[in-house]
Amino acid sequence: MTVVTILAAVLAVILLWGIVLYNRLVARRNHAREAWSGIDVQLKRRHDLLPKLVEAVKAYAGYEREVLREGVEARTGAPSAGRAAAENALTGRLRELLAVVEAYPDLKASRSYLDLQAQISEAEEQIQYARRYYNGTVRELNIQVDSFPGNLVARLFGFGHMDYFEIELATQRASPELPFR
Repeated sequence: MTVVTILAAVLAVILLWGIVLYNRLVARRNHAREAWSGIDVQLKRRHDLLPKLVEAVKAYAGYEREVLREGVEARTGAPSAGRAAAENALTGRLRELLAVVEAYPDLKASRSYLDLQAQISEAEEQIQYARRYYNGTVRELNIQVDSFPGNLVARLFGFGHMDYFEIELATQRASPELPFR
């Protein structure tokens, strides 16, 4: 009887240990999903602001239509294309648009433009914060999936790595320069 009791106790401990590890994996996966949702919210905010900025610049910059058109195309392509790649393209277009603005002192002094610029600057900061939070939660999940004994439970229940939200081009690693912050 003692051997059976000891065996039952060991099995109970292993089962509880598996449940705890499984619940940790679920929690970390859900944190990563929540973090991605936070990025989505900030990206949507930026997407809502960009057409307003484009319209403000169009009034002053008639001949830079190509940069403006490509910026709008990058914005509209973001939801359906690979999200990180589309967002990186959009960030590049935003930089180009803001470079165009430098040629128009009247526009840079416009109250509506300055307000839009401040809102976009704030959105960019929030996107960076959301990316860092997302990547931190993904890191924790990936560590749990890779390390022993969590990797046993992860494999058993189909948990895998999640990808980081990374910037692909070195030129996009810096925040867009927004003059007159």
